[in-house]
Amino acid sequence: MLELDGRVLRAAWTVFVFVLAIALIYLSRGTIVIFTLAIFLAHLIAPLVEHVQRWAPRNVSRNTVLAVVYLALVAIALAVLIPVGAKIAEQASALAMRLPDALKSDPLSRFPLPGWLEEWRPRLTEFLVEQTTGLGDRVLPFLKEIGPGILSGLGNLVAAVLIPILSFFFLKDGRLMRNWFVECIQAHRQSLAEEILDDLHVLVAQYIRALVLLAMATFASYSIALSALGAPYAVLLAGIAGMLELIPFVGPLTAGVVAILVAAVSGYPHLLWILIFLIVYRLFQDYVLSPYLLSSSIEIHPLLVLFGVLAGEQVAGIPGMFFSVPVIAALRIVLVRMRRQQVHG
Repeated sequence: MLELDGRVLRAAWTVFVFVLAIALIYLSRGTIVIFTLAIFLAHLIAPLVEHVQRWAPRNVSRNTVLAVVYLALVAIALAVLIPVGAKIAEQASALAMRLPDALKSDPLSRFPLPGWLEEWRPRLTEFLVEQTTGLGDRVLPFLKEIGPGILSGLGNLVAAVLIPILSFFFLKDGRLMRNWFVECIQAHRQSLAEEILDDLHVLVAQYIRALVLLAMATFASYSIALSALGAPYAVLLAGIAGMLELIPFVGPLTAGVVAILVAAVSGYPHLLWILIFLIVYRLFQDYVLSPYLLSSSIEIHPLLVLFGVLAGEQVAGIPGMFFSVPVIAALRIVLVRMRRQQVHG
């Protein structure tokens, strides 16, 4: 009869606890996403709260400042999102009604091809028709729901209400939560925990602010450029591009493909100008705007970012793609800090 020593039992228990923790995280992923988004929102609003508090009278409490900032942000958001959402809803409905008939025709017949591609026109047309068969039936319901979903918030109303409330409490009691967490750690590791939390705070703050600014810049650039070029559904395509900007690599590529395809099936004759705009804007954002906003807070190789996005989609869908980069960056921070402590310890 085999005897199990203490080391084997401890190892088995560690593996069991680890697997159980992973399972619990996976089962409660929806709640974790809501709390994480609340933390992101808190980091986004925190600089504004600090700025207002510096200018507020000393007898005004931090909670009052938080309430004023929240009310002002809600008013601004409604003033901006309602007209923009109405325009997107209008263009989405128009595209949804036109898309089925547009896909039944031959999109390539309206566009000249290079001489060396002319002989391939029938095969390209056949391939395009095969790929778009049934696309209208799948896209039509989705497009009809975009506008009402933006305006009414149906589909995840609980999350939309909970995230700002949780964010308020994170801003209000964040320091107390941090101190409690550090105190729960062994004394000789508290300094390490403080350093990791400081690095994570800087990472999340800079990353979420950069993402929001990039999404706003993308929406504005697409709206202005596509409207100036006379492209159809400019605000709708800008809204899609702004949302997809939150997903690294895959999001911007998808937004560009969607813009070209929508313009093509709508009969827009100047696709080359849209393509030139997409290339120029992508170069400007990737090599000028993004490095300026992100600085050195996300020191991850592009291949690792792409792997994280694709793996995140397999694990948790769109939320997994969104959270993949900050999760990888956070793990890198933890590993670097632990290695430094081992070296200097």
